[in-house]
Amino acid sequence: MGKLGIFGGTFNPIHNGHLHIARCFQEQLALDSVMLIPSKRPTHKAAPDLASSYDRLMMCRLATAGTPFTVSDMEITRKTASYTVYTLEALREKHPLDTLYLLMGEDMFLTLLDWKAPERICALAVCCVAPRSEDGRERLLSYGKKLEQIGGQYRLLDIPFLPISSTQVRDRLRNGLPISDLVPPRVAHYLREHPIYTGGSL
Repeated sequence: MGKLGIFGGTFNPIHNGHLHIARCFQEQLALDSVMLIPSKRPTHKAAPDLASSYDRLMMCRLATAGTPFTVSDMEITRKTASYTVYTLEALREKHPLDTLYLLMGEDMFLTLLDWKAPERICALAVCCVAPRSEDGRERLLSYGKKLEQIGGQYRLLDIPFLPISSTQVRDRLRNGLPISDLVPPRVAHYLREHPIYTGGSL
């Protein structure tokens, strides 16, 4: 039996904050592996400036090169709508003996009951979250109790918040500002070579 962390998101683009939280989750939960899964298109929010699936997948692979993390294209290549519950069911079938840990930030965790089949999600994976605001811990504890009421398990971890966002990266690119302190070097190079957010095709 192993412990598999699942870290999904648009990764538009992936940045150092994503890698920081993935490393901290892995260390604190003693995960055997962490799988990053870029989504095809988020079902829970509008994303008018979403880069292509190919570009986001490539940047995730570049960002994780030489790390213990893996990247899956399972949501991007799925022909149906990309819901987390489908991803967890596929992973459960592929890793029947592993415990699945769904890794997420505060904002995502606090909407989990609005996702497709939240009871099934809670049955398939331990939901793990770290606060990113000063009053976040109390809100997360309160929401965690709601998950427990539908049979879910959750873990609330103390992970130092790294104040970086994909929006910040995109804004800097559009304004011609450096991003070397926000993303891994290979991702910065890719974005220099591919003007995804600065007039190139999204």
